[in-house]
Amino acid sequence: MTVKATRTVRIGSANGLHARPAKLFAQAAKEAGAPVTVAKGSGAAVNAASILSVISLGAEYGDYVTLTAEGESAERVLDTLTELLTTDHDA
Repeated sequence: MTVKATRTVRIGSANGLHARPAKLFAQAAKEAGAPVTVAKGSGAAVNAASILSVISLGAEYGDYVTLTAEGESAERVLDTLTELLTTDHDA
């Protein structure tokens, strides 16, 4: 049975998920060792490990995104990614 975890998170960076925070997020998702997707609102989920896909969401400060991770470490992965998304990397 595949373990799947989902979490909705509010974007904390003052300028949204632009290049720098998107790069940090995508890199962490890639290194997580578990498949992770991210979606904005009711939009389609994209590969969280792809910086271009993450930027294409157009997530701005205060927007909510939904993260989904699979695998035994899904909750731990979401803890790490949630912290990255809620932190203001533009401060």
